[in-house]
Amino acid sequence: MSGVADAMRDGGFVMWAILGVGVLGSAISVERLYFVLRQGRIDGGAFMAQIQRAVLDADLDRALQICSTAPDAALPKLLQAALIRASRPESEIRDALEEARLALLPRIRRRVGLLALLARGSIWVGGIGALHGVIVALEAAGAAGSTAGLAAGTAVGLHSALFGSIVALSLATAHGLIAVRTAALLDDLDHHAFKIVVLLKAGRHHGGAHGGGSPVLPFPG
Repeated sequence: MSGVADAMRDGGFVMWAILGVGVLGSAISVERLYFVLRQGRIDGGAFMAQIQRAVLDADLDRALQICSTAPDAALPKLLQAALIRASRPESEIRDALEEARLALLPRIRRRVGLLALLARGSIWVGGIGALHGVIVALEAAGAAGSTAGLAAGTAVGLHSALFGSIVALSLATAHGLIAVRTAALLDDLDHHAFKIVVLLKAGRHHGGAHGGGSPVLPFPG
């Protein structure tokens, strides 16, 4: 711990700026990871299988009730938009799904871009600290040839550059992980949006034909 304290002291004000960027980026990373993991807690395939059975049994109320069991998750919100318009033309269902998707996007992508900016920003701040250290070192060497001043300036530059790189690498790694999980979530939503449109079309034909029995699902359960 004393080594960290010495590095913060030797690095000067720039070190505290990098620390602030790191703390903010870490908070965003934790919040976004929690969000995407919470959204992904629903098994899309198993959840969709329940919706399929309800729709093909012509029991839309049960399908909507299933969606209401996870009101905070993205997938049920998307499916609800289609289910409440099940009797409408296909074009209206697709429009409703697109509208629901656009409404979900800001929540899903929130602050992901800011995290990437903070990762780059920590490099920039570290670079500023390195330049500041060079200036301090040159001034010390030029003014009195002070070895202590030269060492102090070098410490400022090296500590700032190192700390900035560590924070940048950490935040860039978190951003990459979150971006991958976010993209997977959006792909999953698009996949199930297509499936619900086909499913509602199939349900209009299978609902009465199966008489409430066990329908042949258009998709694997």
